[in-house]
Amino acid sequence: MYKAAVIGDRDSILGFKALGIDVFDIRKVNPGELLADLAERHYAVVFVTEDILYRIEAELEKYSASPLPAIIPIPGNKGSMGLGMENIRKAAEKAIGADILFNDN
Repeated sequence: MYKAAVIGDRDSILGFKALGIDVFDIRKVNPGELLADLAERHYAVVFVTEDILYRIEAELEKYSASPLPAIIPIPGNKGSMGLGMENIRKAAEKAIGADILFNDN
């Protein structure tokens, strides 16, 4: 059976535990190594707070062409950095060949 996990700072991720999602406080682990471990342990979905994504860019490239794990950016407790929407924009542009989403600029 596949599992779901969330990686981030304690304040941002603790609520996910109530939903039955495995939580990993970033203060206790290396995020890149943790992501590799979760992929090996067959986690299907890994939510990552946006501030952590910058720290694991190299690892994200390894999994970008793989169907699992799906790595989903989520805002931290300080708010969104816009990375989730940017990922959606890039995926839509790659699939369709043009940026069809409204640009905020």
